[in-house]
Amino acid sequence: MNEKVVLVLSLLAGVGLGAFFYGGLWWTVRRGLKSQRPALWFISSLLLRTGVALGGLYYFSDSQSTRLLLCMLGFILARPVVTRLTRPAVKISGRGQPCI
Repeated sequence: MNEKVVLVLSLLAGVGLGAFFYGGLWWTVRRGLKSQRPALWFISSLLLRTGVALGGLYYFSDSQSTRLLLCMLGFILARPVVTRLTRPAVKISGRGQPCI
């Protein structure tokens, strides 16, 4: 396969892993705050998200530093995207200012 295609796929794999990690964190916080056992939610989620992220980075890097760096870059780039998608909607008052 063309090396440039493999590098782009590594970047996209990192974005997917980051979306899974940060989206899972958002979901865990929402579930954990309503739970009777929040520590169980947070610890199990941390182990699962970290395991999937590290395993995915290892798998997609294929022992090549360039692929690993692109995967990690994609992982980091996913954070602001997930943060923006999961933030609560802000209502605007009649004066054009956010209601708090």
